[in-house]
Amino acid sequence: MSQTGNLPSPPNAKEARVPTKALAHEFDDQTLLRALTHRISGGLVSTINTISASVLRTDNPAVKLALAGVIELLEHHAEIHRELAMPDRHGLVDAAESIRKLAVGLSRSSLEPIGIRLVLSADKLPLETERCWRLALAVHELVTNAARHAHFEGRDGAIKIKLSVVGGVVSCIVADNGSRADRLRPAGGLQMVDGLASNLGGRVEYGFGSHFSSFLVVFPLSARERRANRVVASRRLRGMRKAMPRRSRPQPAQAPSVPAPDNLQIDPINTTEAALETT
Repeated sequence: MSQTGNLPSPPNAKEARVPTKALAHEFDDQTLLRALTHRISGGLVSTINTISASVLRTDNPAVKLALAGVIELLEHHAEIHRELAMPDRHGLVDAAESIRKLAVGLSRSSLEPIGIRLVLSADKLPLETERCWRLALAVHELVTNAARHAHFEGRDGAIKIKLSVVGGVVSCIVADNGSRADRLRPAGGLQMVDGLASNLGGRVEYGFGSHFSSFLVVFPLSARERRANRVVASRRLRGMRKAMPRRSRPQPAQAPSVPAPDNLQIDPINTTEAALETT
């Protein structure tokens, strides 16, 4: 008859790690977010395919042209959705390139159709993938907020994004040439931007005038990002030095040669001694 009881674990067996509640909750949130992102992406693709099938069925040129415009618009929205998807890998990415792709998608999908010009100014800026994603979410919300609420009052609408880093601190400015003071109200979108900036270890500042509105997201670089940005700055400096033209060594200036008159005789030794005696 066999006896049952607690069997000893093998000497090389590793104990299973039980995740804490905080880690389990974070993993669950990430899973739900990825599932939602996948669902939205699938819905956009399905909608584009349905409209494309309608284009093939119709014989009306005007309808074909209109539906083609809708398809193009949806494809631009799909590009934005892909850029704002939660990253699935760790590492460093160029935030300037990520914001550039986001800006192109926003211009084509939302801003150009209503006559708003978007300008981006940014240099290479390595950020950790998840932190870059949070910055992109904040920029997207600020740009769409400006397009939705700014009063341009007959002026050509313009929105500018400026991304820079100085002294280990990242500054991202989203400014427009409109005006509307009621954007100071803590609406859901601005509360989300404030939360994203807080997650980055930073803050949000804003300013309004009669012909401008601006938001500033500022946050410090992490230790890993600082090291990467030092490498970028060093490479940029070396490139600037190589691009500068080499300076030629200055040649000593020579006195002009003036011929002396034939009847003038100069004794250099006597002349030097006379000059010394007079002093």
